Amino acid sequence: MLNLMPMHVPHRGGFSRRDALRLGTVGGLGMTLPEILSAADTSSQAIEATRHSATAKRSIYIFLCGGPSQLDMWDPKPDAPVKIRGQFGDIATAVPGTRFGGLLPKVAPHADKFAIIRSMNVDTQSHDTGIYRTLMASRLATIRNKAYPVSPDDHPAIGAILHKLLGPSGSLPPWVVVPRHFTTGTRFYKGQRAGFLGPRFEPLSLGTEKTGSLERTEFTLKNLELHGEQMTVERLDARRSLLDAVGPQRVGNDGAVLAYQQQYNKAIEMLTSKAFREAFDVTNESMTLREQYGMNEYGQSFLLARRLIERDVRMVNVFWTYYGTDGCQFNLWDNHGAEKKTKVCGGTNRGKEMLSNKNCLPSFDAAFSTLLSDLDQRGLLEDTLVTVIGEFGRTPTINKFTGRDHWGACYSAVLAGGGVQGGRIYGASDPLAAYVHDLPVSVYDFQATILHAFGLKPEAAVPDGSGRPVRVSDGRPVIELF
Repeated sequence: MLNLMPMHVPHRGGFSRRDALRLGTVGGLGMTLPEILSAADTSSQAIEATRHSATAKRSIYIFLCGGPSQLDMWDPKPDAPVKIRGQFGDIATAVPGTRFGGLLPKVAPHADKFAIIRSMNVDTQSHDTGIYRTLMASRLATIRNKAYPVSPDDHPAIGAILHKLLGPSGSLPPWVVVPRHFTTGTRFYKGQRAGFLGPRFEPLSLGTEKTGSLERTEFTLKNLELHGEQMTVERLDARRSLLDAVGPQRVGNDGAVLAYQQQYNKAIEMLTSKAFREAFDVTNESMTLREQYGMNEYGQSFLLARRLIERDVRMVNVFWTYYGTDGCQFNLWDNHGAEKKTKVCGGTNRGKEMLSNKNCLPSFDAAFSTLLSDLDQRGLLEDTLVTVIGEFGRTPTINKFTGRDHWGACYSAVLAGGGVQGGRIYGASDPLAAYVHDLPVSVYDFQATILHAFGLKPEAAVPDGSGRPVRVSDGRPVIELF
């Protein structure tokens, strides 16, 4: 449900000389007074120095929660020993010499549309830490803080950074999360919120119920429903009229109140807009196309993502993890496996069975291949950046349950469209896909690469709650992909 209650809006201006003197702890910030004053410079010249020509206007960020196997998808190592190489064989692709895992037959013909980074690495084997570091565009923030719970002082996620620096993107919210934020139990991970940028830059989340997500093929805007029998669109319109009537006398020049009134009006506009709700209704698409994407939650999530970016939503996050009818979460990508006698959510317990389950690799194969084709045919792929990543990869060695365990030392990520050269392989793993052999890419470099596509250099800054400029990234963009 949208929060329409008044909220505190902190001052967003730059440092004044008085502010700097008041801090008195200039040295504690690691900066001299002239450096602080210089950092607070928001002139057009300073802004221009942190930007370049963008190659992307929109982005679909696909996160395969749990840690997808590089050996069973993008880096199969067909010549490795049996206990190492992909368990589903390998297949040729549209790019000569590039082979994928055997369960990606529909994606393989589209290999010329995307690049693969085979030298990703993150210094953790923990889901919590890996998720946080992959989503959060700041190395310093992830070193200083735990993965959860979220805080108003957190470094903002990429979607919020883009909104702040590039402004609104159209009539729809510029940042949408589909089908829900990524949580594990009660853990809501950092890197999915606006942090110190404030409520104005938060994403719209569908708020889709977790229970029974395997059976879901349609969406409702849970966060946009009117709650309570007495609340109607007409009553909301009456409240807005009242606000409009008293606004000029009561608001004056109070920026915080003005900002709140603008947010309230935007919320009412969304609640009462037929076009807004229509954009989120995948049933308006032909059944043929819906079936190509896959009649499951993630097939339809990919389709919804396309509908949203087609209507100029700047960033859509798609988080892939399933929940059973009892609400129990199971990450098929996290394919450790278990003994047959062990009860596992979703009824799948051997590692090999988890990846080959209809709701895992086969579903991704259909959804991702259709998304690439659909975007391309509509002329959207050229300026829409599509990324696929998890929090880490899987161990080279197959365990006794035919699964693979957590592995952060080397794995793969995919980038398509948005100015990225299709058919490229960047970096290389060793013969076992265990360690990076050439051109290592950190999760922070990956984040910087997304921002680069939108024309933002790592040294671009956003103001924290006190107005202090904070770099958007401390990674190095992989500009060789563009």
